[in-house]
Amino acid sequence: MSAALAGAVRQFSDTVGVLPPESTQQAVGYPSLFLLVALGALVPVVPTGAVVSSAAVVAFHQTSPLALGAVFLIASLAAFTGDVVLYWLGARGVRSRNGSRWLVALRDRAAPDRLEQARNRLATHGGTVLVLSRLVPAGRIPVMLACLLSHMSLRRFARGDAPACLAWAATYGLIGILGGSLFPEPWQGVVAAVALTVALSAAPALWRRARRARHAG
Repeated sequence: MSAALAGAVRQFSDTVGVLPPESTQQAVGYPSLFLLVALGALVPVVPTGAVVSSAAVVAFHQTSPLALGAVFLIASLAAFTGDVVLYWLGARGVRSRNGSRWLVALRDRAAPDRLEQARNRLATHGGTVLVLSRLVPAGRIPVMLACLLSHMSLRRFARGDAPACLAWAATYGLIGILGGSLFPEPWQGVVAAVALTVALSAAPALWRRARRARHAG
């Protein structure tokens, strides 16, 4: 049984280890990276951090010296585009007497205590809080909603969100570089990078749950 399992693992490794030419990877991967990250900024169905880290792993193993830079720029631009579009849609709901489904969706995704914290930090630190909001798991939406409720203009939001998206793309790109440097095969680095990003995303929620359970006990 162990010999059969080892053979299956080797066959799987050989299969996923065969990648298309770099030109094909870039032609397909760069537009896909932009679309997935921009979509993930609008709706919470795409783990955008894992997408960027995986793209960075693949770029790390490519021979082109510009591959990692391209991943960083595309991920930053896509995140910024998605954030600005979502903020614009939410601002329409704030201005409308009846609101909008986008504003309702943002409220549903922001826990009341996190929203209150975000409003306090926004009042204290201003637009600089946007930079940290993208680096803290589940921190982006409460801060964005706090900005909307404070009637921050789209231009001011965009000025604060641009460095936030650059810092976010750099952080997850570095995770991908770490995964790519630890393993010889790209698919191994992708698995490691995805596992690390998932762990980072889940850690704050698990910590808050453990604190609540400890206080309740």
